Amino acid sequence: MPYGLFFKDLTKSFATPARHVTALKGVSGELKPGQITGLVGPDAAGKTTLVRLLAGLFDADSGEIGVTGGTERPRIAYMPQKFGLYEDLSVAENLALYADLNGLDRTTRERRFAELHRFTGLAPFGKRLAGQLSGGMKQKLGLACTLVVPPDILLLDEPSVGVDPLSRRELWTMVRSLQNTGIAVLWSTAYLDEAERCDHVILLHDGVVLDSGTPRDLNRLVDGRAWKAALPDDSSVAAKRDLQRAANQTRGVVDAQIQGRTLRVVMTEKDAAPDFASSQFAPLRQLTVKPTTPLFEDTYLAALRAKRGDEAPVAADIGTYNVQAGQNANGRPVIETRDLTRRFGAFTAVDRVSFSVKAGEIFGLLGPNGAGKSTTFKMLCGLLPPTDGTALVAGFDLGRSRADARSHIGYMAQKFAYYGLLTMRQNMEFAGGVYGLRGKLLVERLKDAVEEFDLGPYFDLPCGDLPLGIKQRMALACALLHSPSILFLDEPTSGVDPETRREFWARLNALADDGTTILITSHFLDEAEYCDRMVIIYRGKLIASGSPDEIKRAGGDETRTLNEAFIALIEDYDRATNNGVAA
Repeated sequence: MPYGLFFKDLTKSFATPARHVTALKGVSGELKPGQITGLVGPDAAGKTTLVRLLAGLFDADSGEIGVTGGTERPRIAYMPQKFGLYEDLSVAENLALYADLNGLDRTTRERRFAELHRFTGLAPFGKRLAGQLSGGMKQKLGLACTLVVPPDILLLDEPSVGVDPLSRRELWTMVRSLQNTGIAVLWSTAYLDEAERCDHVILLHDGVVLDSGTPRDLNRLVDGRAWKAALPDDSSVAAKRDLQRAANQTRGVVDAQIQGRTLRVVMTEKDAAPDFASSQFAPLRQLTVKPTTPLFEDTYLAALRAKRGDEAPVAADIGTYNVQAGQNANGRPVIETRDLTRRFGAFTAVDRVSFSVKAGEIFGLLGPNGAGKSTTFKMLCGLLPPTDGTALVAGFDLGRSRADARSHIGYMAQKFAYYGLLTMRQNMEFAGGVYGLRGKLLVERLKDAVEEFDLGPYFDLPCGDLPLGIKQRMALACALLHSPSILFLDEPTSGVDPETRREFWARLNALADDGTTILITSHFLDEAEYCDRMVIIYRGKLIASGSPDEIKRAGGDETRTLNEAFIALIEDYDRATNNGVAA
């Protein structure tokens, strides 16, 4: 008989040097056999703590965990969020290690390895070191090792974090195929679009269950509250940003987002269309709205605000409202690559990539894991010298004048790069010193940053104790301390909640409107809708470039989402080059 798992009124606290943190506050739920249960929420919501409690790695302060079905103790498999395998062992050696730990004989392991190779597509990479795999392939190897002995219950802690859309789809296909065996699966994720693929969803925020149910049931929270308006065909991205800001300032609107040629709006009340006719912004009055299907992100925001009793728009007043802002994107190129190439021994990571970025543009650098986009990003930041070709930033050749170029660049790393034991004040003073700020000027810049980013309540707390959203806000503030003309952002919104993502993009839009040039990488393809232009890099080559609408047309259908167009372009490239296996 298949096994399930239930948990009731779980609480768990941790003591830190600065404060006492309650990670879970009376959390209850159930994992049913043959179902994928989504544990959905941002970083610091309590997801990892709950998964570890269910895996038996922690003891709860209070509450109950129990098994349903079966007559014996179930086999529980756990895949941690961070890559937990040995990077200096090959794919085959890691699998063999897990077979040894589970006491599999030679015949059984050979049969099981053959099944896992077919399941994950790992067969061509048996001799490759795990540390040399792309992010997506590492996750496939982690899943394969977890499944060396088939479990009754499978606990996956954010298996798709930092993984490109193509690899995410492949992981979902693999896990979905396990349902036929009756396994109960818990899939923890910060990606809200993944929630709609689950059979049952638990919405978690700040250690509390906001709501739970099937995706269809939860989406009823926003039935009749989602609307859309088609935008003029000639709308620039900057003009779209103006429309979005004006919509967010309209009475009754709790969220307004751009999706290609569409403005999506979520209202406070059901069946109440947005009253754009009364807007002071003339272009908004010309839009015609009609009902549309809610997204799960709308559902999460609605559940969060209902819990707080708050219906205020997200980041509606960040930045200066300026209807002339779109003109900034017509300036001169401030970033330019010509046949940019980077080789590591015999391996070519970036192969003759050429593009340019104009002043005031938000420019997306997109691609799957292992495609070469991070290497390109590092070369443009001056962190890695090119092997061949030219990279110009702020008029400086990075092959000869990297130090001069860096003074014009603000950089925000993918992972929080500051010292957890130091306070925010100490870290920001250190960052200012790195950028050459001293004395009165540093004090003034810190004061301005604290006010602009609302960091006052956290300024003297250790950074290791801060929520991820506050860390991200601080990191952006640090990158802007020296007033750079160019901002490099490496997956800056990974793991943060929808409200923080919206606040972050509102700030980026305001910076772009003021003339700051922004180069950004992201695995949230919906965010690429905010880019003026973008490029997609795959297998070291530039395979597509243009505006969001141009990318969708290149992907075969302008009505597609960018996520769908992204996958289509990669699959088209693989077919054209007769190479369907991604490393």
